[in-house]
Amino acid sequence: MTSPAPDDASSPSTAVLFDIDGTLVDSNFAHVDAWSRAFTDVGHAVDSWRIHRSIGKDSSLLVEGLVGKDAAARLLDDAKDAHSRHYAEHLGDEGDLHVFERATDLLAELARRGHGVVLATSAPEDELKALRGLLDVEDALWAVTSSEDVETAKPDPGIVEVALAKADVSAERAVMVGDAVWDVEAAHRAGVTCVGVLSGGFSRAELVEAGAEEVYDDVADLLARLDDSVIGRLGRD
Repeated sequence: MTSPAPDDASSPSTAVLFDIDGTLVDSNFAHVDAWSRAFTDVGHAVDSWRIHRSIGKDSSLLVEGLVGKDAAARLLDDAKDAHSRHYAEHLGDEGDLHVFERATDLLAELARRGHGVVLATSAPEDELKALRGLLDVEDALWAVTSSEDVETAKPDPGIVEVALAKADVSAERAVMVGDAVWDVEAAHRAGVTCVGVLSGGFSRAELVEAGAEEVYDDVADLLARLDDSVIGRLGRD
C-alpha cells in the first residue's frame, strides 16, 4: 500500500512531498484530543495547549517532551496505545475528520503537471488507510510512506529521505509541504525546500523561523497561487 503509481507511468523528474495531518486533513486537534485523553488514562494529565505544540513530532519524543524522560520510560507504550484507541474514534464513517478545501484539487493538479506526488507521513498503517480513504486521491499519488518505513518520525529526516527514494528524485528537485515546524525541520535536514501552511495551528513566524521558504494560509491558498510559488517554479529553474 505504498506505491500506487501505475506500472506504465514514466518516472517523474520532480516531486512534491506532503505531510497529511494538519496539511491535507483537518486532524491535528483530533490528535490533541486523543493525546489529552491518553495522558489522563495513564494518570499523567497534560494541558491541551502544551500537547498542540508537539503535534506532528515523533510520538516517543512527544511523550518524553511533555511528561519528562523518567515518566515517559514508564508510560510510553500505554500512552501510545491509548492515543491510538482514542484517535480511532475520529476516523472512519462515524468520524469527524475532513479533508481541507481544495486539497484533492491541488494533488490532482500537481500530478497533471508531471510532479511525483508523495504522501510523506509516518502514520501507522491503520490510520494511513483511513486518511487515504478520506482523501480519495489514489490516481494522483506516485508513492506513500508510513510508519513501517522509519523507526523515528519527524523532525528526524528519515521519512523525507524515504519519500525521495520512492519518488527516485533528488532533494534539489523536490519540495515538501507541511503545517508543523517538525515538517520544516525534517525537510531542511534532508536538504528539501519546504512550504508551510497555517492550517495545523503553527504561526507564520514559527514556520519561517524553522526554515519554510514560503507560507500559505492553507492548501487552497497554495493552489490559488501555485504558479508563483516555489512549487510552480519547480522544474523550471
